[in-house]
Amino acid sequence: MSRTRIKICGITRPEDGLKAAEAGADAIGLVFYSSSPRSVDIDTAESIIAALPPLVGVVGLFVDETPNRVKEVVSALPLSLLQFHGDESAADCEIYGRPYIKAVRMRENVDLRKIELNYPTASGLLLDAYTPGKKGGTGEVFDWNRIPEGLSTPIILAGGLSAANVARAISMTKPFAVDVSGGVESLPGIKCAEKIKQFVSAVHKVI
Repeated sequence: MSRTRIKICGITRPEDGLKAAEAGADAIGLVFYSSSPRSVDIDTAESIIAALPPLVGVVGLFVDETPNRVKEVVSALPLSLLQFHGDESAADCEIYGRPYIKAVRMRENVDLRKIELNYPTASGLLLDAYTPGKKGGTGEVFDWNRIPEGLSTPIILAGGLSAANVARAISMTKPFAVDVSGGVESLPGIKCAEKIKQFVSAVHKVI
C-alpha cells in the first residue's frame, strides 16, 4: 500500500500552517464557511499560504457557498483543490474548473457506491461523521466498518481522528489520505505543534 497522505484542516494562523508543513503534512485546509470557528477571510488565507514552504497543497473548504463567493476566493488564492462540504451537486462543484473533493457525512444508510456514481469527476470523497444540523468538524467518529471495499474514487478519512486512533483507522479502511482538525488543536482553530507531530508520526508508522 502506498503511504497515506495527511491533511491538517482548519488552519487559521500562518504559524500553524508552517507547523503542519514542518511536521510532514501533505496539505492544509482553509475553511471559508463563516459559521465555523476555523473560518478565515481572504487576507488571512493569503498570509497563511505565504508562510508555507514549497510543495504543500492548499485546500479551500466551502459549504453551500454562492458561486460568486467561491469564484472570488478561487481568483484570489492559489488553491490546489476545492472541498465542498454541503449539499452541492457534481455540476455545482465542476463549474470552477478546479479539482475538487466532495465531503460525505456518513449518516445511516448512506450509499457510497451511489455517491461515487453521482460525483464521477470528484478527485476524492471525504468521509466525515454525521451530526444533525452540523456540516462537519464535530470531532466525532463514525463506524469505519460502513465503508465498502472496492470503491474506485480515493477515500479521505475524517471525523474524530487523533494520534490515538489514526493508526487503527488506517489499518481498517486503508484510505488514500486522512484529514484532521480538532484532534490536533489546543483550542478551536488553534493548532498544537506537539499534537500535529504525534499525529503525523502515528500515520507514518502504519505499514
